[in-house]
Amino acid sequence: MESNGKILVVDDEADIIEFISYNLKKEGYDVYTATNGKEALPIAKKVKPDLILLDVMMPIMDGIETCKQIKADPDFAKTYVVFLTARAEEYSEIEGFNAGADDYIAKPIKPKVLLSRLNAILRRKVKEIVSPSIRVKDLFIDRETFLIHRGEQKIQLARKEFELLFLLASKPGKVFTREYILEKVWGEEVLVVDRTIDVHIRKIREKLGDEYIGTVKGVGYKFEI
Repeated sequence: MESNGKILVVDDEADIIEFISYNLKKEGYDVYTATNGKEALPIAKKVKPDLILLDVMMPIMDGIETCKQIKADPDFAKTYVVFLTARAEEYSEIEGFNAGADDYIAKPIKPKVLLSRLNAILRRKVKEIVSPSIRVKDLFIDRETFLIHRGEQKIQLARKEFELLFLLASKPGKVFTREYILEKVWGEEVLVVDRTIDVHIRKIREKLGDEYIGTVKGVGYKFEI
């Protein structure tokens, strides 16, 4: 049977790992497991998973720090990270998106919800069209490496930061509504908190500077000409 993809499940609770692994294997996924972030990183390096399902609260190395290290590594530029969390507070979700997370799934885990969300994310990966890289202003936005080149400087963005910048830069001066950005970058089937776009815009500005992305109040964002 052909594999639907590789998923690394990282959680410090053995029963949750067993439960998730069982349901993912039934769907045809190759499943790898780890009990904390420190253990997960070398496994991820070795197997190159399509998606990492990552618990937020873990000993030794928690999910936030693990996600930051994964997203800082160019080898994982095309790997999705989805957090598992029992914490419903918005601040914890913002912290996760700051670290580069692509989505959240809340505990207690419902198998149908879990599989629906993961299938939706991985379908987007299969359907992704590799567009030409973009050269705009003093930036070269390289889809092959998910790097931004500015002269001799190379700037690494998290996956969603890159996709958001690429969308805006594809039509400089055009105002993209928040609804359109959510649909094109995150997809209709993925649930994200209302401030997700703002968090990612702020992170892009921190890495590139404020001069590239403009805010149109009450509407959305644009790449400044």
